[in-house]
Amino acid sequence: MNNPIFPAMHRRTVLAAGLAALASGTTLASAAYPSRPIRLIVGFSAGGGIDALARLVGPRLSSVLGQPIVVENRAGASGVIAGDAVAKAAPDGYTLLLGDSTLLIAQYLQPRMTFDPIKSFAPVGAICTAPLVVVTSKDFPASTPAEFLAALQAAPGKYSYATSGIGQVQHLAFELLMARSRTTVVHVPYRGASQILPDVISGQVPIAVVSAAAAIAQLKSGRLKAIAVMSPMKLTGAEDIPSLASVLPDFDTAPRIYIAAPSGTPQPIVAQLSEALRSVMEAPDMAQLAAKQGFVPAFLPASQIAPDLQRESALWGKIIRDQKITAE
Repeated sequence: MNNPIFPAMHRRTVLAAGLAALASGTTLASAAYPSRPIRLIVGFSAGGGIDALARLVGPRLSSVLGQPIVVENRAGASGVIAGDAVAKAAPDGYTLLLGDSTLLIAQYLQPRMTFDPIKSFAPVGAICTAPLVVVTSKDFPASTPAEFLAALQAAPGKYSYATSGIGQVQHLAFELLMARSRTTVVHVPYRGASQILPDVISGQVPIAVVSAAAAIAQLKSGRLKAIAVMSPMKLTGAEDIPSLASVLPDFDTAPRIYIAAPSGTPQPIVAQLSEALRSVMEAPDMAQLAAKQGFVPAFLPASQIAPDLQRESALWGKIIRDQKITAE
């Protein structure tokens, strides 16, 4: 007599075996990754700060993953060229982007971008922040964040400030400072810190926003005055510089540097990359090495970096809209 229970049991057994085989295949596929070199695309020229960070992190990530990490520079258009290349790459974990805040800003100033800096990528993890510092000439009539804001509020439009260009993160950070403190300062766009700092030292322009890396060398020489870091963290090697958040609560405009893969990259691969990145960034000597390039290690795993990037993107978008900033 036929047993009606057996076919059902047989089907469940076959189904369970199939699921087990599928899970095993997924595990094997994940374990096989990576099996060849990985490209890390950087949207800036060789020799700059972001490139230096890529070449610091790349070899260590290579040691963890067991495959070469090949740094490839695709400079131009505020990281858009590099972002476009990675967004269009196969989502297999072999092409990664070293992105930063300029890419999040670019979407609001370059309407013809062919990709979305949030939706087109699968974030792997945050690496560092790149703190910005407000510096002044030695004779500027303020030495603390509170004195600085008081001086600006007492003389609307009297002072000018330099940044590395319209729509750059330094510019947007100071625009937020003005909005939060209800001050008016005239923007003088330059093309980089190498041009800005001599003019601040000479007093030609009294205020500037520059990266920590650019500021610290001149600060140590005593040729500039540091007013505040534009984020809550302390700078390694310059811990005495106060935070702007001491007078403007929660003020934080430190650009974030992160690694991302093309959207659609399998989650096990993203997780593997994220964990490898964690081990690299939490190495005991990483803080000191990153500080030499002007960065502060601030690792966030894949699960946390996505909402963080969305919040930052929204912040830059609001500043650009509120201040009616347009690209040069």
